[in-house]
Amino acid sequence: MYPAFNRETIIMAKRCDVCGKGPQFGNNVSHANNKTRRRFNPNLQPVRVQLPSGGNGRMKVCTRCIKGGKIVKAA
Repeated sequence: MYPAFNRETIIMAKRCDVCGKGPQFGNNVSHANNKTRRRFNPNLQPVRVQLPSGGNGRMKVCTRCIKGGKIVKAA
């Protein structure tokens, strides 16, 4: 259920560690109908989770996965 977790791995991507949700792209549209590109980032939260191996670890998880019960928070 969880990806392999390694404390030495540092990944700076805006991506959920559980479902893989990442940024989407679109336009800002002004009142004058000018369009400029923008980026919609997922709402990622650092969460201490209980790993299947029995230990605890920190993951970046989107709020949809937290609300959906896809992770087990560490006590």
